[in-house]
Formats: sequence, C-alpha cells, structure tokens
Amino acid sequence: MTRIVQIVPFIGPGSGVAGVAWNLEQQLQALGATVERYTFDDARRGKPRPWPRTKLLRRLARGWRVVWFSTFGTVRARRHLAERPDAIAICHNDVMAGDVYVNHGVILAAMRARGNAAWLMIRNPFHIFIHLRDRIRYRGRTHRAVVVLSRQDVSELHESYGRVHPRLVQIPNGVDLERFRPPTPDERAEARDALGLDAADRVALFIGHEFHRKGLRYAIEGLRSAPSVLLLVVGGSDDIIAEANRMARSLGVGERVLFVGPRHDLAPFLSASDVFVLPSAYEANALVVLEALASGLPVVTTPVGYAPEIIVDGVNGHLVDRDPERVGARLQQVADLDDDELDAYRVRARASVEGHSWRATAARYLELAEQLAAERATATPRRRPPRVATRSRDAGPGSSG
Repeated sequence: MTRIVQIVPFIGPGSGVAGVAWNLEQQLQALGATVERYTFDDARRGKPRPWPRTKLLRRLARGWRVVWFSTFGTVRARRHLAERPDAIAICHNDVMAGDVYVNHGVILAAMRARGNAAWLMIRNPFHIFIHLRDRIRYRGRTHRAVVVLSRQDVSELHESYGRVHPRLVQIPNGVDLERFRPPTPDERAEARDALGLDAADRVALFIGHEFHRKGLRYAIEGLRSAPSVLLLVVGGSDDIIAEANRMARSLGVGERVLFVGPRHDLAPFLSASDVFVLPSAYEANALVVLEALASGLPVVTTPVGYAPEIIVDGVNGHLVDRDPERVGARLQQVADLDDDELDAYRVRARASVEGHSWRATAARYLELAEQLAAERATATPRRRPPRVATRSRDAGPGSSG
C-alpha cells in the first residue's frame, strides 16, 4: 500500500490550493493509498492565532505565514518526513521538501501577465522572497519531480527560472462531476427566482476574488458590446466590489451587473447562468473553468493556463483576447442563441470534462508516487570507500606504523 504525505498550508473542500489537496486526499484514499496531512497548523504545533482585522495587517500576516512556512516549516516538515521513510511526499506551496512539488503558479509569470512586473515585485517584498525561494526549488534538487498543470506552465517555468532540474510531469486539475452538473429545470428556475432573474434573461457568470487579475473590468466593459447580457459577479471584498460597482455605473451598465459577494456554494449561481466569463491575465489551471464546463456552461475566457487545452471555439466556449469589445461580442453571440442551440452547447460543455474527474487525476498522482517509490527502492545507496590502513615497510606485526 502506497503511503503519501501531502504538505499544504491549509486543506479543505472548496477552491484554490486547499481544495486541490482536499480532493486529491479523498480520491487517493478511495484508490487504496494511505494519506496523511502536514499543514501550517501542524508545523506551528500550537493554537491558531486570530486573523488581523485591518487590511494592512492581514497582508502582513499572509506574507509572514508564507515566509515562516517556507523556512521554519521546511525544517519541521523534513523532520516529519524523516520519521516516515517509506512515504512519498507531495508538496503544495511554500515548504522546501517533498518528492513531488505541485506548481500552482509562477509568481514572476503572474506579475508579467499583469504588466510592469518589476514594479509589482518591488512594491511587495514577499513576492521577491517567493521568486528567490522558487528559483532554488526549481534549479536545485529539493524535489524529484514537479507536477505542472498545463503545457503553458512548462514554458513559463523555463522563462522565469531557466534550467529546471526536477523532471516535469503534466497532471491537470480535476473536477467534482457529481457536485458540478447541469441543473434540472426546477433547480434552474429556483436559482433564478432566488436572484430575481426572469426566465428570458441571458446571464453571464464571473467568479473570482482577485478582480484585477481575473479581468472583471473587461467583462463589465464588454457589456457595452453585449446589450442583452446581465453579469452576475461572485466573489471579491467590500472595497473592490464598491470600486467595480462605481466603474459599472460610470460606463452606464450598472443596472446589468449584480454583485453577490463571496459565496462558498457556487452551484446555485452556476445553475442560474447561461455562460461563464473569465478574462484572466494569468492562470495555472483555473478550477472554476472546469466547474463551469461540468455545470453545462459554455466558457468565454482568455487563452491562459489550461484553457487552450480544454476550450474549443464554438464547441464548448470561446477563447478571446483580453479586450472588452471581443469579450462582449462573444457573450452576445452566446446570448443570441435560441434555447435549443444553448441546450446543445450545455451538452458539449459537460462532455468536454467527463474525463477530468478527480478520481482520474488522483490515479495519475498515485501512478507517479508508485514510480518514485520503486525508484527509491531500487536505487543503489552511495557508500564511502573503505579506509585502508597503511604501515611502513619496517613496521613489525604489532606495530601501529
């Protein structure tokens, strides 16, 4: 039985790194592996501290957590793994230990995609720390393999760090095909009623907390080229929601944008919508794109991360430039479809991710873990050459020379 330790800052159902690790844990266990966790709280060995209330202190706390888990957390994680010599360790973020590292994003690539990368790095010293830490990670021998989530990841790693020493293995993220599925007519009607939407409304859905990187501005501006589309926005914080709302009103589309704030359960919003939009500047492998497709929504998104490998123009969505007019034109194109044409789109969207279950993804991780375990078992340990005692020619049998 394969024994796996997942090293991850936090783990739990939902989105992001924590959700990826949680889904892998569930499915690896279902496949017969023994799976343990090693989290930030495990490394801290103490009670969680209360989260700061002010925005500045929260940013500092997040940065401190990254630095601490990357340094002191690494030392403690290595001790933890030394007590489990038979385990294969899969590391998600921060800690510099583990047989496998899962690349959930390249900080320099994300900054380059947003423009003015040098300034964005300098204004946040934690970004510089992460870049230098990961330069050691990718160019050194910390890990035996790096899992990349898309083909774009490979070129971004080489562009950011030059030579990458560990082997690269592409394993895209999965999607929960039972949780995310096309709604029944009753579920769709109930979701729309809860949001005050009419049956005839064509609704585009945007989900994301980082409005700037995810490109909400392009979706809002795009409404001027999509006059029959309503935009439903899930995520964000109070200050950036207020900023986005002011922009929508200044553009004259405020009445067609509905902000609902952060939500844990995305299913009702996916059920209420007709198309998903994400004009993101950078993604490694956006889980929400797979979740939207699994829910039967055509996706309008930029060709970043895994999107070019899953989205086929006119089949399950559209790849667009990060340009508001082009985003809006594609949204209006979907909105102009009649109900039968849109239903056919939904069927194709769902079919495009049928092979991307978390079980299938976990099976590939398990295969990699078993391969690494076999390599470790057959590796010839390095031995020091025996020390040869020397004596002078005239030394007697009992002489020490």
